[in-house]
Amino acid sequence: MNDNLKTIILQDLYRCTGKKDRKTYNNFYRREPTFRFTVLLRKYQFYKNHNKIFAFILKIRLRLLRLLFGIWIPNEIKLGKGFYIGHIGTIVINAEVTIGDNVNVNQGVTIGKINRGRKKGCPMIGNEVWIGTNAVVVGKIRIGNNVLIAPNAFVNIDVPDNSIVIGNPAIIKYCKSATEEYICNKV
Repeated sequence: MNDNLKTIILQDLYRCTGKKDRKTYNNFYRREPTFRFTVLLRKYQFYKNHNKIFAFILKIRLRLLRLLFGIWIPNEIKLGKGFYIGHIGTIVINAEVTIGDNVNVNQGVTIGKINRGRKKGCPMIGNEVWIGTNAVVVGKIRIGNNVLIAPNAFVNIDVPDNSIVIGNPAIIKYCKSATEEYICNKV
């Protein structure tokens, strides 16, 4: 495995467990399907340009995991380091979404595209963002750094750094420590 790929996977492991050793990796990979999905996605993104046969096998495994666990994150997505899926459950993210470093996504989250109007496009998610259960983030918007999106929030507006977003329609509250104790084991 390439050192860069290994480093990224170990960073994802650290976000989940606070550890980076081989034993933790083996145990957590076997036991936690959300981490397994992230690892296979990272490997696919690396090997699609280096080993087409292995990439094809990974693509099939990813498709099976999508069907089993309802994690609809496309192979083409741009993911930062330290990505963390909180729980199994339907998660839908558009392929054109960009996600920064140290981002947590929980079950029921939708991050999608708006196909018309002035917000036509997909969100750009910053660093250290926590997205709560059943939150919806849509349109060509920017979610800043250190942002907590509360469960069940509907976000279709830009969110500045250091904010908490609640409700539908979204209400933004400034909070310097928005993700403190929500985003753990930062990389």
